[in-house]
Amino acid sequence: MKTIGVLGLQGAVQEHVSHIDAVGCKSVVVKTVEQLEHIDGLIIPGGESTTMRRFIDQYGFLEPLMKFGKQKPIYGTCAGMVLLANRLAGGEKPHLQLIDITVKRNAFGRQRDSFEAKLNVKAMETPFPAVFIRAPFVEEAGANVEILAEYEGHIVAARQDHILVTAFHPELTDDTRFMKLFLQMVKLNKSASTL
Repeated sequence: MKTIGVLGLQGAVQEHVSHIDAVGCKSVVVKTVEQLEHIDGLIIPGGESTTMRRFIDQYGFLEPLMKFGKQKPIYGTCAGMVLLANRLAGGEKPHLQLIDITVKRNAFGRQRDSFEAKLNVKAMETPFPAVFIRAPFVEEAGANVEILAEYEGHIVAARQDHILVTAFHPELTDDTRFMKLFLQMVKLNKSASTL
């Protein structure tokens, strides 16, 4: 059984735990750097990216997360996508720099501008019910980034190697297809690392 951690510093942690459990994996809320050694993949949840970065620095997670992301899969939702991006729009300093994208924070507006939309997602047969809350979007993606979904011409889901990002919150729905996609990435990465 694969073990998937959820970075438990701030944000929608429990909802991700429920999705991990629903797809038959062991879930762990990661609150110490040492826990990273015992998981096969990590989710960086939605929340407030500036606050999350402050906690990442406070608890010494920055370098360990960068190292983890070069070896094992990470899935970032909403604020997690902001933290994983190589570049941030407006000249903001990037954080973990693990996926070749430029992200614009709060791109769809403030909290009151939150909305839901049915998205056509690559390799999913039916539309995905996406929940956007103060959501970012990808302004620019590198040549090696696979675009999985767009909304009104903006990239809102993508992956590169073993890094997956969504601008929306799959964990706030009953649809576990993105968690299953991430689990597939975890399984492929684990098998590749044992060759």
